Formats: sequence, structure tokens, C-alpha cells
Amino acid sequence: MEKEVKVSISILNSNFLNLENEILRAKKVGIDWLHFDVMDGHFVPNISFGAPILSCIGHKFNMFNDVHLMISDPEKYYEDFVKAGADLITFHYEAFDSIEKIHDLIDKIHKKNVEVGISIKPNTDVRVLLPFLDKIDLVLVMSVEPGFGGQKFISSSLEKIRILSEYKIKNGLKYLIEVDGGINDTTFKLCKKEGVDICVIGSYLYKSDNMLESYKKLEE
Repeated sequence: MEKEVKVSISILNSNFLNLENEILRAKKVGIDWLHFDVMDGHFVPNISFGAPILSCIGHKFNMFNDVHLMISDPEKYYEDFVKAGADLITFHYEAFDSIEKIHDLIDKIHKKNVEVGISIKPNTDVRVLLPFLDKIDLVLVMSVEPGFGGQKFISSSLEKIRILSEYKIKNGLKYLIEVDGGINDTTFKLCKKEGVDICVIGSYLYKSDNMLESYKKLEE
């Protein structure tokens, strides 16, 4: 049986004037993960939104809240997102200056009964994550420079996905592999071939004339 790859839809690319309907539109085509791109204007050169947006959404739509913290101090703010309804909190490896602090935050989030992910930017060697792969739930490979939607997919991301997939199988680990940035019907298939579990998609779906047709093209 062919592996199913899940879609986590990024609300950053939705129409915020009509956010409820935008979420329902995604749910109607079969998407059950919501991706929250949280940016602080410091770690990345853009500002998006914080915990209040997630709090408004909560679990009203019975969807999985996939929170990506692109911020300089995730330890300071993670509890706000736990309280707001995060099911998974992913923070960046590059936001820390020591392995010990990363291990500490993983433990703190898990103690809140929330899943934990670590993300890396395109220029970061995926092997820096090896010390954490036996205790995290997800690895998020950024396939564009984080900060803005609508960028072109960076092809070297495919090798990172392949390394993570092979390492997971070889060592009997269970973390999920997620990729974010420049995902469309072509790059979705390339990532799937290398072993990805979840693709974050924003512009391709929200900017399409027909979300359902575009969604179907992913698996054709």
C-alpha cells in the first residue's frame, strides 16, 4: 500500500478577513491539520501572529493544531501556545546556543502533554538533529528561507528528507518528517518519494481557483 502523506494547511496564506470560512474550506476537502506560522520579526524578517489567533480557533473545528515557532525565544512563549490549544509545538534548532537548552525545552513541552518538533533552516546541516531524534515527535525541514510564503522550493531539502527517513528506519524511531515551503503538486510528489510524512501547504491551495481540484492533484 502506498504511503499517505498528510497536508498541514498554512493559515498564513488564508484570507484573515474570513478566517473561519477559510478553515472550513480546507476541512471540506479533507485536510485535518492547521499550520500556524508564528513569526516575531527578529528570528525571521516578518511578523505574523501569536497565541491569541490560535486561542480563537482552539479545537472548534476538530483539527490538529500544528504550531511552528519562528521566534528567537521559544522557551519564553511556548506556554502561551500550550494554553491556546497547540497539539504540536515546533521550535527552531537555530534559536538555541546549547544542546542542553534544547533537551530542556523538549522535556518541558512534553510535560504539558503536547507533542514536540524541531525545525531547521535551509542552510543548517540536518545531522545537527541526531542528538534529539529519539525523543521528539517531528522534524520540520524548511524548504525555503523562513519568513514569507510563496517562495520557490529549495531542492537540497530532498536530501535532508531522505537522510531523516533512512535514519528513522535504520534506528526504529517514530518521529514524523514534515516539510514546509514551496510545496505544490510537483514538489509534493518529490518529497513523498523521499519519505516525507507531512507537507505544509499554503499558497498552492489558498491561492488556487479550486482548492479541491488542486488538493486532488497532489496525489494523482
